[in-house]
Amino acid sequence: MLGFLSFCFWTIVGIAAVLLFMCIRQVMEYQRGILFTMGRFSKVLGPGWHVIVPFFQTLRIVDTRITTVDIPKQEVMTKDNVPVNINAVVYMRVDDPEKAVLKIRDYVYAVAQYGQTALRDIVGERELDNVLTDREGIAKQIKEMVDAETEAWGVDITAIKLQDIELPANMKRAMARQAEAEREKRGSIIKSEGEVIAAKNLAKAAEILSSSEGALHLRTLQTLSDISSDQSTKYVITLPLEILKAFTKGDATKVITTKSEKRKKG
Repeated sequence: MLGFLSFCFWTIVGIAAVLLFMCIRQVMEYQRGILFTMGRFSKVLGPGWHVIVPFFQTLRIVDTRITTVDIPKQEVMTKDNVPVNINAVVYMRVDDPEKAVLKIRDYVYAVAQYGQTALRDIVGERELDNVLTDREGIAKQIKEMVDAETEAWGVDITAIKLQDIELPANMKRAMARQAEAEREKRGSIIKSEGEVIAAKNLAKAAEILSSSEGALHLRTLQTLSDISSDQSTKYVITLPLEILKAFTKGDATKVITTKSEKRKKG
């Protein structure tokens, strides 16, 4: 008799332990629990241990951390009829766990699908050059559009980033030729500006040399001295007529005068 009572006692204790284990549910710090009593919403449970009545109450756990949702690569036609493939990533978090469970069935899937639609709409309103140069503006506009819709779901969109913009092969070649032509244009402009500056400096130098008597002759002699150190190359230098002035004012004038006097005497 005592053995049977002991068996019953320990059986009851085991069943109570199992029921107690089933009643206790743990909610982590980064989670929130949505409690349903007989199918009706009761309340939102915070982090910690909570006692749940089995078969009468159920608990659904919602993660409130920031979650990333990938928007797969989409082929979008821009405003100027250029097809581009774009993929993006959405950063979101559950701001209101009650709405995220009661208002929508699968908020992660819904955000991904709505993000694809918004991406197509926004990019389709812009030209290709604007799409390539204003990624931040496009991402901000998509975020505002998606965030306005998901606010009723209790989901907050923290950021949206465009990961990659893939262009057709022929468009890449055309843009490469355009970039090359642009670089050549900038090079020609810089070269012409340098020639203008050089011409101004040369004109200023010529004015200084012409204003000083004998300066051009000295500059010519300096040039001859500079090139005389290298004898492997032949140089042909044209001397200006102004060099003759250096001789006409010196000994050359005396020689011409002496010869003319001798002719008169003879």
